[in-house]
Amino acid sequence: MSQKERRLKTNRTLLEYLDSILLAVIAVAMIFTFVARLIRVDGHSMEPTLHDRQLLVISSLPYTPHHGDVVVVDAYTRHSRTLIKRVIGTEGDTIDIDFATGTVYRNGEALEEPYTAEPTFTQLDMQFPVTVPEGCVFVMGDNRNNSLDSRLAEIGFVDTRDILGKSIQQY
Repeated sequence: MSQKERRLKTNRTLLEYLDSILLAVIAVAMIFTFVARLIRVDGHSMEPTLHDRQLLVISSLPYTPHHGDVVVVDAYTRHSRTLIKRVIGTEGDTIDIDFATGTVYRNGEALEEPYTAEPTFTQLDMQFPVTVPEGCVFVMGDNRNNSLDSRLAEIGFVDTRDILGKSIQQY
C-alpha cells in the first residue's frame, strides 16, 4: 500500500471516529434538551429525601402531576427561584393542615407521609383549608418546618405549565 493510500485510509478512519463522536454529542444534547435534565438541589427543604447539592435527573416529557411526585418548578415563576417540592394536592383537592398536631389532610383524609423530616408545625401566610384550582398543584417540601412552599402566598398554587419535570433518578 502506498503512502498516499495509507493517509487516505487514516483520514477516513479519523472522519468515521469524528462522525461517531459528533452523533453521540448531538444525541446527548437532544436527550438533555427534550427528554431529561440534570438539576442540582439547592438547600435543605427536601430533606430527608433529597440533600443539598445532590443531583437529580428529571423527565422533561409532558406529563400530569400526581400525588407524591417530586417535581421541579421553573425559576421564571413569580418566586423567581427553581423549586424542588413534592406534590401534595392536584386540581380540585382540598388541603387542610392541623398545625397543632402537624397533620396534613387531603380531601378530609390525613396523609401518611413517611418521607417527611417531621410533622408540619410551621404555618406560613396561607389560610387553610384551600382548594387547588384547575391547572395547578399544591406543593410542599419534605422538611416541612424548614421549607418555603405552597403554604406561602408568594409561591401559592403552582401552575402545572411551570413544572419543568418530575424527578426520575437521584445521585
